[in-house]
Amino acid sequence: MAEMNHPPQQVSSLDSVHWRQRLSVLAAEHGVTGAVLGILQGEDVVDAAFGVTNVRSGDPVHTDTVFQIGSITKVYTATAVLRLVADGNLDLDKPLSAISPTLRLAHDGAQRITVRNLLTHTSGIAGDLFTDTGRGDDCLERFVDGLATVAPLLPPGMSFSYCNSGYTVLGRIIEQVTGKSWDRAMRELVFTPMGLDRTMTLPEEALLHSAAMGHERQPDGTLQPAARWGLPRSNGPAGGIVATARDVLAFARFHLDDGHASDGRSLMPADLVREMRSVRTELPFHDGENDALGLTWFRKTWEGHPLVGHDGDTIGQTAFLRLLPSQRLAVVLLTNGGPARDLYRALYSEIFSALAGVAMPAPLRPPGDPAVFDIRRHTGVYRGHDYENEVLDRNGAPGLRWAARGPLREVMPAAGGEYETVAAGPDLLLYREPGGHRWHPATFTRLPDGRPGLHIGLRVYVRVA
Repeated sequence: MAEMNHPPQQVSSLDSVHWRQRLSVLAAEHGVTGAVLGILQGEDVVDAAFGVTNVRSGDPVHTDTVFQIGSITKVYTATAVLRLVADGNLDLDKPLSAISPTLRLAHDGAQRITVRNLLTHTSGIAGDLFTDTGRGDDCLERFVDGLATVAPLLPPGMSFSYCNSGYTVLGRIIEQVTGKSWDRAMRELVFTPMGLDRTMTLPEEALLHSAAMGHERQPDGTLQPAARWGLPRSNGPAGGIVATARDVLAFARFHLDDGHASDGRSLMPADLVREMRSVRTELPFHDGENDALGLTWFRKTWEGHPLVGHDGDTIGQTAFLRLLPSQRLAVVLLTNGGPARDLYRALYSEIFSALAGVAMPAPLRPPGDPAVFDIRRHTGVYRGHDYENEVLDRNGAPGLRWAARGPLREVMPAAGGEYETVAAGPDLLLYREPGGHRWHPATFTRLPDGRPGLHIGLRVYVRVA
């Protein structure tokens, strides 16, 4: 489906009728199964709902329907960590072994990795492990124990590489510091103090509400309910939170208000909340959206205006959260199937233009004239723990193929394929899925230890001999 552009209507205030109408029109045009949009501007909040929670039942999405927010969960886990730092129970820069003497990671990782490394995705731990360690309260402990036999991808601090596993380690650190399960600690440190009454971590809690089911594209082109509802419980600290859009906005308000709850109580020092938004790690690539990383928040620049945000993807559900602190504006979109990123771009470009006078950056495009790509230098296999990417020489033209490996194959509906690619520079390819229209960067770099690396999908892969 081609990207659809609509001239944004100028809206002088937060007009709930207007944005409900725009969600309905754009979500229908893009073929999204269901969605809830929430906007916070100043002290005003509006939300809007579209579609169904499940195409089999036909139950409508309501504004109080709960969705999986995926990796936006990481900001919640980080917030709990920073609350423990503020109370003097954690130190960002001490090695993990000093916090948890029983924690074991491969290659002496516990002695070398810090909490800051985990928060900035620079720990070097293999990031895409989705090992199911059961439903018991010991699931995080068992997951982290399993990391003792998993070789790291990189030495600590060498490079940014998006790391789900690192947030499960953070969840386990929270458990050991508080003496409570991650789920209970999150309620006590984040959900209850912030008044997040419709935010939860377990599917049995979600079933007490109107809950969205994820949908995936089938071979016949239809969207059908996914084969499973969510990720393993052991991945909770990285992507297990379920919430309404209004609750996500209440969490965003806490960050916009520098650590104050809605009733005015200070839950965290303002300097720590601002540090979460400040540049801590420059990204070694340009993907058209993200410039740098704070402590978990991704930093973006739209027409010179700094934003922070995070996205989330689970099984058939996708979520987007963006904050513009200078104008106290926050926008969240929760979806459960279909081309969610197309809807995100269409909606957010209108919202930020109309409410803040800020334009969203244009998506990446291939250069007008074909660029020279150093195919002889970059051809080969680039491997992570559960993914690998292969750069191919197609009679002088670059090709790019990917495959999931190991347990990840059980989680992902598609285990591999080949992308359409276009050379965009000597060390840069743009790629997209066959039949798709959204281009993404594949950036080739030399890692500090001299090995060839490939940055793709926020992750780094190392070329194998």
